[in-house]
Amino acid sequence: MIEIKGISKSFDSKEVLKNIDLNLHRGKVNMIIGKSGAGKSVLLKCLVGLFDIDSGSILYDGRPFSEMGYQKKKEIRKEVGMLFQGSALFDSKSVLENVMFPLTIFSDKTQEEIKERALFCLKRVNIEEQDNYLFPAEISGGMKKRVAIARAIALQPRYLFCDEPNSGLDPQTSILIDNLIKEITLEFNITTVVISHDMNSVMEISDFISFIHQGQKWWEGSRDDILNSENVEVVNFVYASNFMKAVRDNFKKR
Repeated sequence: MIEIKGISKSFDSKEVLKNIDLNLHRGKVNMIIGKSGAGKSVLLKCLVGLFDIDSGSILYDGRPFSEMGYQKKKEIRKEVGMLFQGSALFDSKSVLENVMFPLTIFSDKTQEEIKERALFCLKRVNIEEQDNYLFPAEISGGMKKRVAIARAIALQPRYLFCDEPNSGLDPQTSILIDNLIKEITLEFNITTVVISHDMNSVMEISDFISFIHQGQKWWEGSRDDILNSENVEVVNFVYASNFMKAVRDNFKKR
């Protein structure tokens, strides 16, 4: 579990995060949603230590991450997997080399063990063996995401952060990526945190949802809770499309 206790963050005189309290649960897909500019990305960067917080605390399974020095934070970061919005694969490295990279940097495994672990991770995300030696420019957007997921789980993380994992993908591929994230979360009992604008993903795989509005935690709950919510800002965000309005109307008729 990751516990967020009263954290705030400002840039110059602009307060971006305002006294946020939040628990992110192990073995669950924890979705953080909200409008552009609401503070979601800043929150994510605070959670992984890219930004220092102004006040409050962040605890990783009881360990006070936000109060640690560089070296101790580095140890916890080894337990963190990151799926970037644009996949962020190395163009000059093959699929296999991309997944081997964090193991080479952060583990003390032999080269043979590193390759074996990377091959296991690629197989787990359904990358065919013949594709392991292709380069990012030679594979599809959906395959890039799967390779990025394989790289993110290579070090057997306890915590997985996903920044807009479905960005730029078609609906069918988005569903595949969603299901893969959900499966890996359950299979490895990971605390998974997903930043998303994709309401299909929210309704499909989220276990716990936090809505960030104007830098504050405005609402939190489950998928069923969000369908029943009367919070004006939540309703306006979630049901901006006619399709989502129809989903809500059908749910309420049950």
